Amino acid sequence: MTISLSPLFEAIHQATDEDSLRSHLAPKLGEYFAAKRSGIFFFDQLLTDPRFQPVLNLALSLEHNPVARYVAERHTPIHEGLVTRPKAWKLICPRPDHWHVMAGPIVSRGQLIGTVGFTREQSMPAFNTQNLADLSAVCLHLSDWVSTVRSPSVSAGKSQHPSFKADCLTPRELQIAELVALGRTNAEIGTELWITENSVKQALKRMFRKLEVSSRAEMVAQLSATKYHVPSLKLPNPDY
Repeated sequence: MTISLSPLFEAIHQATDEDSLRSHLAPKLGEYFAAKRSGIFFFDQLLTDPRFQPVLNLALSLEHNPVARYVAERHTPIHEGLVTRPKAWKLICPRPDHWHVMAGPIVSRGQLIGTVGFTREQSMPAFNTQNLADLSAVCLHLSDWVSTVRSPSVSAGKSQHPSFKADCLTPRELQIAELVALGRTNAEIGTELWITENSVKQALKRMFRKLEVSSRAEMVAQLSATKYHVPSLKLPNPDY
C-alpha cells in the first residue's frame, strides 16, 4: 500500500524558514524514504559555511559525481543505479552508508539553488522508480516553498502581486499542470487524460513557452505563487 505524501507536503508549507525546514522536514523525509541519512542543502548557505566544504567538494561535485551532474543538468531526481555501475560508484563514494544514493533538485526562477538527498547502506534495498516519482513531487513542493519564502516582496513583509497570468493556459493544459504537481510522469499523465505520452511532452513545451519557465518545478511554483488553483480533474474531453 502506498503511503500518502500529504503529510510531507503540509510539513513543507508549514515551515517558517530554511532552518526549520531542514530540522523538521529532513527527518520526516528520511523516514518516508527509509534512508540511513537525509538532508536538505541550499548552495548559498553551503558556500558560506566551511563545515560543508567536503559536501561541495565531493558529494555535490559536478566533475566527480554523476548523480550531482544529472540533477544539475536535468533538474530531476535520480539515483546512482541509473547513471553508474556499482563498482564505479564504490570508487566515487566509498562510504558504506552511501552505498545507495538518491537526490532531487530545489529550483527557483529556473535556477538550481539546492538539493535534497538520501543515502542507504549496502544491506538496504536500492532506491527505485517509485522513490523517484515520490521525490519528484516532494521537490516540486520544496521549489514552490522556496520561491515563495525567498521572494523579495515576502521578505519585505509586502503582499505579492505576481505578473504571471495563469489564464494563458487552456483547460487541458491546466489539467496537465495539476497532474505534474502531483508528481505524475508524462506516461502517467497521458494514460489518465487519454492522450499519448508525446502529446503530453509537446503540451509541456508549449506551456513552458507561455509561462516563460524552463522546468516542471518552476511551472508549478509559478501557478502556486499566483494563488491560482488548477481545476479538479474530470473525464477527458476530446476537444483539446
